[in-house]
Amino acid sequence: MFTFEKTKIDGVFVITPKVFGDERGYFMETYSEKDFKEAGLNYTFVQDNQSSSKKGVLRGLHFQKIHPQAKLVRVLKGEVFDVAVDLRENSPTYGQWVGEKLSEENKKQLLIPRGFAHGFLVLSDTAEFAYKCDDFYHPEEEGGIMYNDEDIKIEWPEVDVEYTLSEKDQNHPVLREANIKFKGEN
Repeated sequence: MFTFEKTKIDGVFVITPKVFGDERGYFMETYSEKDFKEAGLNYTFVQDNQSSSKKGVLRGLHFQKIHPQAKLVRVLKGEVFDVAVDLRENSPTYGQWVGEKLSEENKKQLLIPRGFAHGFLVLSDTAEFAYKCDDFYHPEEEGGIMYNDEDIKIEWPEVDVEYTLSEKDQNHPVLREANIKFKGEN
Protein backbone atom coordinates (compact mmCIF):
# COMPACT_ATOMS: atom_id res chain seq x y z
CA MET A 1 0.00 0.00 0.00
CA PHE A 2 2.14 2.79 -1.37
CA THR A 3 1.87 5.93 -3.44
CA PHE A 4 4.54 6.03 -6.17
CA GLU A 5 5.21 9.58 -7.37
CA LYS A 6 7.42 10.17 -10.40
CA THR A 7 9.97 12.97 -10.18
CA LYS A 8 11.40 15.19 -12.92
CA ILE A 9 14.11 12.56 -13.52
CA ASP A 10 13.08 9.25 -15.09
CA GLY A 11 13.44 6.34 -12.70
CA VAL A 12 13.55 8.36 -9.46
CA PHE A 13 10.41 8.01 -7.33
CA VAL A 14 9.11 9.51 -4.10
CA ILE A 15 7.31 6.68 -2.33
CA THR A 16 4.84 7.25 0.48
CA PRO A 17 3.60 4.27 2.49
CA LYS A 18 0.08 3.96 3.86
CA VAL A 19 0.25 4.50 7.61
CA PHE A 20 -2.28 2.96 9.97
CA GLY A 21 -2.37 4.79 13.28
CA ASP A 22 -4.37 5.06 16.46
CA GLU A 23 -3.80 6.00 20.09
CA ARG A 24 -1.26 3.14 20.42
CA GLY A 25 1.00 4.41 17.64
CA TYR A 26 1.22 3.35 14.01
CA PHE A 27 1.98 0.49 11.61
CA MET A 28 3.20 0.65 8.02
CA GLU A 29 4.90 -1.50 5.43
CA THR A 30 8.20 0.05 4.33
CA TYR A 31 8.68 -2.28 1.37
CA SER A 32 6.64 -4.87 -0.50
CA GLU A 33 8.19 -6.62 -3.49
CA LYS A 34 4.69 -7.29 -4.86
CA ASP A 35 3.57 -3.63 -4.69
CA PHE A 36 6.86 -2.36 -6.10
CA LYS A 37 6.74 -4.82 -9.02
CA GLU A 38 3.13 -3.83 -9.75
CA ALA A 39 4.41 -0.24 -10.00
CA GLY A 40 7.07 -1.37 -12.50
CA LEU A 41 9.93 -1.16 -9.99
CA ASN A 42 11.70 -4.50 -10.32
CA TYR A 43 14.46 -4.48 -7.74
CA THR A 44 15.93 -7.24 -5.65
CA PHE A 45 17.46 -5.67 -2.58
CA VAL A 46 20.41 -7.58 -1.07
CA GLN A 47 21.78 -5.28 1.61
CA ASP A 48 20.30 -2.94 4.24
CA ASN A 49 22.36 -0.09 5.73
CA GLN A 50 21.73 2.40 8.51
CA SER A 51 23.58 5.50 9.68
CA SER A 52 23.21 8.06 12.42
CA SER A 53 24.36 11.65 11.93
CA LYS A 54 24.09 15.00 13.65
CA LYS A 55 22.73 18.27 12.29
CA GLY A 56 24.74 19.71 9.41
CA VAL A 57 26.37 16.42 8.42
CA LEU A 58 26.45 16.14 4.65
CA ARG A 59 27.17 12.66 3.30
CA GLY A 60 27.85 12.40 -0.42
CA LEU A 61 27.64 12.57 -3.25
CA HIS A 62 28.50 8.85 -3.58
CA PHE A 63 28.22 6.09 -6.16
CA GLN A 64 29.89 2.79 -7.09
CA LYS A 65 31.61 2.50 -10.47
CA ILE A 66 31.63 -1.20 -11.43
CA HIS A 67 28.66 -2.40 -9.39
CA PRO A 68 26.31 0.62 -9.29
CA GLN A 69 23.56 0.34 -6.70
CA ALA A 70 19.90 1.21 -6.76
CA LYS A 71 18.81 2.48 -3.35
CA LEU A 72 15.56 2.81 -1.46
CA VAL A 73 16.23 5.38 1.26
CA ARG A 74 14.22 6.61 4.26
CA VAL A 75 14.57 8.35 7.60
CA LEU A 76 13.79 6.50 10.83
CA LYS A 77 14.35 9.47 13.14
CA GLY A 78 14.79 13.16 12.38
CA GLU A 79 14.85 14.86 8.97
CA VAL A 80 17.23 15.01 6.01
CA PHE A 81 17.32 16.60 2.59
CA ASP A 82 18.07 13.70 0.25
CA VAL A 83 19.56 14.20 -3.24
CA ALA A 84 20.03 12.04 -6.33
CA VAL A 85 22.15 13.26 -9.28
CA ASP A 86 21.74 11.61 -12.68
CA LEU A 87 25.11 10.28 -13.90
CA ARG A 88 23.76 8.06 -16.69
CA GLU A 89 25.91 9.06 -19.65
CA ASN A 90 23.21 9.01 -22.34
CA SER A 91 20.36 10.29 -20.17
CA PRO A 92 18.54 13.48 -21.25
CA THR A 93 18.74 14.56 -17.58
CA TYR A 94 22.47 13.85 -17.16
CA GLY A 95 23.92 16.11 -14.45
CA GLN A 96 20.50 17.12 -13.12
CA TRP A 97 19.36 16.49 -9.56
CA VAL A 98 16.25 15.71 -7.55
CA GLY A 99 15.92 16.54 -3.85
CA GLU A 100 13.33 15.59 -1.27
CA LYS A 101 12.89 16.16 2.45
CA LEU A 102 12.55 12.79 4.16
CA SER A 103 11.54 12.61 7.80
CA GLU A 104 10.17 10.39 10.51
CA GLU A 105 6.96 12.46 10.27
CA ASN A 106 6.31 12.31 6.50
CA LYS A 107 7.66 8.73 6.19
CA LYS A 108 8.50 9.37 2.53
CA GLN A 109 11.14 7.28 0.78
CA LEU A 110 13.24 8.01 -2.29
CA LEU A 111 13.96 5.31 -4.86
CA ILE A 112 17.22 6.02 -6.66
CA PRO A 113 18.06 3.76 -9.62
CA ARG A 114 21.52 2.64 -10.67
CA GLY A 115 23.63 5.28 -12.35
CA PHE A 116 23.07 8.07 -9.81
CA ALA A 117 25.17 9.80 -7.19
CA HIS A 118 23.45 10.02 -3.82
CA GLY A 119 23.84 12.21 -0.76
CA PHE A 120 21.96 13.80 2.08
CA LEU A 121 22.14 16.70 4.53
CA VAL A 122 20.87 16.31 8.11
CA LEU A 123 18.37 19.07 8.99
CA SER A 124 17.33 17.93 12.50
CA ASP A 125 19.50 17.71 15.62
CA THR A 126 20.17 14.06 14.75
CA ALA A 127 18.90 11.68 12.09
CA GLU A 128 18.83 7.93 11.63
CA PHE A 129 18.91 7.04 7.95
CA ALA A 130 18.20 3.61 6.46
CA TYR A 131 18.51 2.29 2.94
CA LYS A 132 18.20 -0.85 0.91
CA CYS A 133 20.68 -1.57 -1.91
CA ASP A 134 20.28 -3.89 -4.87
CA ASP A 135 23.99 -4.78 -4.96
CA PHE A 136 26.61 -5.27 -2.31
CA TYR A 137 29.00 -2.53 -1.25
CA HIS A 138 32.47 -2.72 -2.86
CA PRO A 139 34.79 -0.21 -1.13
CA GLU A 140 37.36 -0.37 -3.94
CA GLU A 141 34.70 0.91 -6.37
CA GLU A 142 33.74 4.04 -4.45
CA GLY A 143 33.28 7.19 -6.43
CA GLY A 144 32.00 10.63 -5.67
CA ILE A 145 31.40 14.13 -6.93
CA MET A 146 31.49 17.39 -4.99
CA TYR A 147 28.29 18.28 -3.17
CA ASN A 148 28.63 21.93 -4.24
CA ASP A 149 29.52 21.41 -7.91
CA GLU A 150 28.82 24.73 -9.69
CA ASP A 151 27.52 22.94 -12.82
CA ILE A 152 24.97 20.83 -10.92
CA LYS A 153 23.80 23.66 -8.62
CA ILE A 154 22.11 21.61 -5.89
CA GLU A 155 19.99 23.89 -3.71
CA TRP A 156 20.91 22.55 -0.28
CA PRO A 157 18.68 23.91 2.50
CA GLU A 158 20.03 26.34 5.08
CA VAL A 159 20.98 24.91 8.46
CA ASP A 160 22.12 26.97 11.44
CA VAL A 161 25.43 25.09 11.77
CA GLU A 162 28.41 24.64 9.48
CA TYR A 163 28.31 21.60 7.20
CA THR A 164 30.33 18.62 8.43
CA LEU A 165 31.85 16.46 5.67
CA SER A 166 34.26 13.55 5.78
CA GLU A 167 37.74 14.18 4.40
CA LYS A 168 36.85 11.97 1.44
CA ASP A 169 33.70 14.00 0.68
CA GLN A 170 35.67 17.26 0.82
CA ASN A 171 38.00 16.03 -1.94
CA HIS A 172 35.70 14.60 -4.62
CA PRO A 173 36.13 15.98 -8.15
CA VAL A 174 33.46 18.06 -9.87
CA LEU A 175 31.31 16.17 -12.37
CA ARG A 176 33.06 17.43 -15.53
CA GLU A 177 36.42 16.14 -14.16
CA ALA A 178 35.13 12.85 -12.71
CA ASN A 179 35.25 10.67 -15.88
CA ILE A 180 32.47 8.36 -14.68
CA LYS A 181 31.74 5.17 -16.57
CA PHE A 182 29.38 2.65 -15.06
CA LYS A 183 29.43 -1.04 -15.95
CA GLY A 184 27.62 -1.47 -19.26
CA GLU A 185 28.27 2.06 -20.54
CA ASN A 186 30.60 2.58 -23.49
